Formats: sequence, C-alpha cells, structure tokens
Amino acid sequence: MRIVFMGTPDYAAVTLQKLIDEKYDIAAVFAQPDKPVGRKQILTPPPTKVLAEQNNIPVYQPKTLRDGEALNILTDINPDVIVVVAYGKILPKEILDLPKYGCINGHASLLPKLRGASPIQWAIVTGESKTGVSTMLMDEGMDTGDILDTVITDIGSEETAEELFDRLSTMSADLMVTTLEKAKNGTLTRTKQDESLATYAPIIKKEMAHIDFSKTADEICNAIRGYYSWPCAFCFINGKRVKVIKAKKATSTAKECGVVIDSDNKLVVSCNGGSVEFITVQPEGAKAMTASQMLNGHPIAKGTVIE
Repeated sequence: MRIVFMGTPDYAAVTLQKLIDEKYDIAAVFAQPDKPVGRKQILTPPPTKVLAEQNNIPVYQPKTLRDGEALNILTDINPDVIVVVAYGKILPKEILDLPKYGCINGHASLLPKLRGASPIQWAIVTGESKTGVSTMLMDEGMDTGDILDTVITDIGSEETAEELFDRLSTMSADLMVTTLEKAKNGTLTRTKQDESLATYAPIIKKEMAHIDFSKTADEICNAIRGYYSWPCAFCFINGKRVKVIKAKKATSTAKECGVVIDSDNKLVVSCNGGSVEFITVQPEGAKAMTASQMLNGHPIAKGTVIE
C-alpha cells in the first residue's frame, strides 16, 4: 500500500512514526511550511518534516493545494491512500478523489462530536467526561465524511489537554494502522455521521483563556485544564498578568465574583456559586510556582478584585 502522509505538528508525527515502524511504503510527506518560532523568530521545520527527513522520505510544503502544483506531484506519486492527521489545510475535491482508497483522516474526537480545529482542548473546556479518536473517509466538508473506526477513552478528572494530546496521539496512530489494514483487506465499513449530533471545536485563541469568574468553579477548572499548556489560562492580579496552571474547586462563597476570599497561605477566588483555589501559577516574568510561594513574595489583600 503506497501512502502519502499529510500532517504537521507533534500529534501527527506520532502516526507518521507508527507507519514507519510498521514498514508501510510512505512515498512522501506533505507538511505546512516552516514557521518562525520563539522570541528570535527562528525559522523552524514542523515535526513531521524532521521525522520524514530522518527517514529519507521526500517532503513537500506547498503554501496552497489549489493551484494545481500539489495535484501534479500527487498524480506522479500515484498513492493508494492519503493519510491525513492534523495537516492544517483543506483538501480540494480533485485530491480527495485521486487515491484508490481515498483520503483517510485521523481526527481527535468521537465524530460527529467536536469537528474542527481544537477537539482535544475543547473536550476538556466543555466538561466532556469521554472522548476518543476517529478515522474518517474525507469528503469536501469540515470533518463530515463517513466514519471508519473509533476508539473511546475516559477523560481524567484532573487531566490536562497536554496529557490528553499525548494519549490520543498514540491511540490515533494505532487506530490508523487498524483502518489501513481493513482498507487493504477489503473489510472497511462506513457509517454516515448523524448531523443532528454534530458539534464544533473552534480554533483556540489566546484571549479565550482569560478566566471568566462569572462562570462556575467546575467550568473554570475545566478551562484551566483545557488551555494547558497553550495558551494557558490567565487573569490579572493588581494589574499583573498571572497564568493559572492548576486549580481546584473550593468551598468558600462571596456575593461578588472574582474577589479574593482567602490569601493567607492559599489563594481562593470567588466565582459563580462558589470559588476556586489556585494551586500552581506563573506570575508575569517569573517561573511557575505554587500560589503560596507567590503570596510569600507578593501578598494579595483579601477583597482584591481579580480581573
């Protein structure tokens, strides 16, 4: 089975590594172009490109798939299947129709739930107790193609998006191999998605991680877990930006939301119907520390309003 792999970040690289380990014939890897990273904006290749080059697999990084150039390359390669995992580009119909077995996408949710760009973070932010991975035969819609296989997993009560990323990336890689073997053996089954059950996971933007204390303690704690480690939940204390890395539901209450209730040896802030205790924080310009360590260096008066 001749494969073209399309994917860009670390999450996708796990599936690519699995296909390499399983001795699949990977004719080429398509990834997003190199991007500037860090304060010095150093041009950095994506993880899938690095992995492909280490394994002597040709890499293509087209800025667009719609000018005919990518189609010409793929036509010359003549893949049996295109495997797509977190590539970051929409595939036009002429590419979707090219391979014998179609284009198979590995998506990090239980479709039709959480279609879109950020299903892992959004599953935690929205308080889902279960999630999983799906393989899907791609069509022209946004994650709307027929479902081929799924695997379900529980989301841990304290699990962060970063931890869930790691687990699901391995699950997705294993599931892709299972799906490809079924395709090769002619045993694939296709299930149409129920549009009435469809939900969407939006692109995560930094401002979405600004803590909203008008929400409940559960909603705030879910957001803090879901936005870790990027973009990381944050608030402003006495005008200074503070990232909140870990928090838990507390028992204190106050009439007003976003007010410091306890700041002796711990930091407790009121919210809708209750309160949250900050456990691990990262003040602006400092390393991550416990909330009590932050309070030792920078006391915060009770009654302070957290923005």
